[in-house]
Amino acid sequence: MTTSITTINVNGIRAATKQRSEINPGFLSWLDASGTDIVLMQEIRADTEQTEAALGPALEAGWHLSMTESVVKGHAGVGVLSRSAPKAVRVGFGSEEFDATGRYLEADFDVPDLGALTAASLYLPKGAAEPTPSATEKETAKFAEKKRFLDEFGEYLAGAARRRRHVVVGGDWNIAPAELDIKNWKGNLKNPGFLPHEREWVGARLESGWTDVVRDLHPAVDGPYSWWSWRGKAFDNDSGWRIDYQLANRSLSRRAVKAFVDRADSYDRRWSDHAPVTVVYE
Repeated sequence: MTTSITTINVNGIRAATKQRSEINPGFLSWLDASGTDIVLMQEIRADTEQTEAALGPALEAGWHLSMTESVVKGHAGVGVLSRSAPKAVRVGFGSEEFDATGRYLEADFDVPDLGALTAASLYLPKGAAEPTPSATEKETAKFAEKKRFLDEFGEYLAGAARRRRHVVVGGDWNIAPAELDIKNWKGNLKNPGFLPHEREWVGARLESGWTDVVRDLHPAVDGPYSWWSWRGKAFDNDSGWRIDYQLANRSLSRRAVKAFVDRADSYDRRWSDHAPVTVVYE
């Protein structure tokens, strides 16, 4: 028996669930056809009432929603959609600064043939480039914010990796860990998401008990990318970034048997600038 877990930055749940055209029915159609068991969502950008309304057909069909909003209206927000009700839900990771910003949520499940599982949805701050003398106050603040988040969340992950249960943290990490994870890596060496200290931070997590299961199942290949700009020909040329992935602790990573990105067939079939990333655990 297998359990499929998907992570997807929905880029606004109300927009994602709208039928944009006959060939692009949106997130709900994808969900119906996905066959996945747990969906880790980021950038919901709506309150609970609005989200429940947007996901109405799915909830009526038996899906369960757990989510947290951001204190900043219309910003961030993460959630978990699951076919079975979670045993427990926890918002945040014990941070006075970040727990109210809608960036992290955990849900516990008892999964047949797999056992006790914690599935977490993460939306890590995008940040900014290394500040220069000409950097704006906003750019400097965004760089510092991401650095604080990484420091604090890194400590939390160190403990989470040692839990005596299966744990997976999926989400929009806003960091491409290596050159294989970004098409134009040479042109992004000084850009947020590919800065040396960010990639080193991910590397440290992989040395402390976590496995990037998508990369583990797709070694030495470009991508598979999960985000493409709306602008230009980035999607058509597959000029993307692999910033959506799942880190699993040792007990769960051994159960990962398949991973794939559900990339839209064409630009006009996209309902988000990200694509769903699914891992199958056996």
